[in-house]
Amino acid sequence: MEYIQPQNQEIRTKGLSLGQTIGTQTQILSKPIIWAKPGLMVPKGKPAQILCQGLPGAAEYQLYFEGRLSAWQSPSRTRGRTTASFPISAMTLLTAGEYRCTYRSGELWSSPSDPLDLVVTELYDTPTLSVHPGPEVSSGDNVTFSCRLETATNMFLLLKEGGPGRPQPRYGDTQVEFRVGPVTTAHRGTYRCFGSYNNHAWSFPSEPVELLVTGDAGDTSLAPTEYTSFSGSWDPYLLTTDTAVQQDSVLWNHTAQNLLRMGLVFLVLVVLGYLLAEDWLCRRRREKGLCRRKQNHGAADNRRVENVTSFWA
Repeated sequence: MEYIQPQNQEIRTKGLSLGQTIGTQTQILSKPIIWAKPGLMVPKGKPAQILCQGLPGAAEYQLYFEGRLSAWQSPSRTRGRTTASFPISAMTLLTAGEYRCTYRSGELWSSPSDPLDLVVTELYDTPTLSVHPGPEVSSGDNVTFSCRLETATNMFLLLKEGGPGRPQPRYGDTQVEFRVGPVTTAHRGTYRCFGSYNNHAWSFPSEPVELLVTGDAGDTSLAPTEYTSFSGSWDPYLLTTDTAVQQDSVLWNHTAQNLLRMGLVFLVLVVLGYLLAEDWLCRRRREKGLCRRKQNHGAADNRRVENVTSFWA
């Protein structure tokens, strides 16, 4: 593989899949965070970087590409966390795809990270995007985005700047339509479209189309829509995953809180177990003490009977 050179020759020769590796390793550690720089969409020929972050005690990271072991790396430590960086010298069709990572701490391995879909752009012609009935509409109207590409392709994707979620493709040869509505002020923003033959290889982005929605000014939050994706600037090379990293940081905080709660629960269980064991031992001692007293009384009674018998004899 030309995209990421493993630092250990054995990694390339083994070619283990993610399922095979995880199947032979104990999964106890929480899954790591994975993200890409400069972003999830990288133009052809531009460098990129995949980063994986696990718990502070991580000693080794492994990167998987399309389910196959691709590289491994010793982490660097920053602010109490460990991070491994996997560089890609130049984005191509061979480096675009789904990535996951895992890490090891001692003899234990983590669960695999969430999938990271890395897209290479600027592979095909530039599509043309238009909006009907026009770029300025009223709240409650329906609009239609039309994306056209001179070269026949497999599917089209419409993205909104700052939009959440993943894009939903529309399948077609040279032109498709994305119907949106009724619109609100949440649909205001800049849109672009891409042509693609698969989920990880896209065309040049279209020229931006600004949608203006008048009225209903009380709600300016971004509404979740099926065609939106990615946050940040619309220069594909400058797209970042800061929002995703912030969300994952919140997940790390929740993980720490959960670990603290589990520790407290374990401590309470230990104390309860100790008290129950002590109570059980105390009862056993009492029972043994009463048994000894009964045995002593029985022996004394036997001696009295023997004395009386010998006297009358």
